[in-house]
Amino acid sequence: MGAGKSSIGKKLSKRLGLPFVDSDRVIVRRHGVIAEIFATHGEQHFRGLERDVVAESLAAGGVLSLGGGAVLHPDTRDRLTGHRVVLLTVSADAVASRITGGGRPLLGDGGLDAWRRIALERDPIYRSVASVTFDTSHRPISTVVDDIVSWVEKGAS
Repeated sequence: MGAGKSSIGKKLSKRLGLPFVDSDRVIVRRHGVIAEIFATHGEQHFRGLERDVVAESLAAGGVLSLGGGAVLHPDTRDRLTGHRVVLLTVSADAVASRITGGGRPLLGDGGLDAWRRIALERDPIYRSVASVTFDTSHRPISTVVDDIVSWVEKGAS
């Protein structure tokens, strides 16, 4: 959360000439506000919707921005095998201003402390599916995109 997945994904897709999909936006378009899905149906239901959107998007190809918890579902982790997966990291200091007022249901009242807890819990899963990692803490989006494009052009797998 707050690493810049959507912003970087959009710019990356333009640079590579590929379609862009933000899994969270697809879910919102099809099913409504994510916070309401969590409140009404729970996280497990949301993860199922997310799993389906990710599977569909991976099959279509392009640049896909996954929600921060997408890899919690084992089917999603399995489907990512064989794809180039970029992990975007961000420090707690840098993310503090990025996560305020974003309607992120898992942060609730916990704010930055909740972000730290979630990031720590998910980190091993993120790293297990990642092909490469780029930190976005104090770098312009354009620089991160340049680095990813260079990595892709070098035939990264």
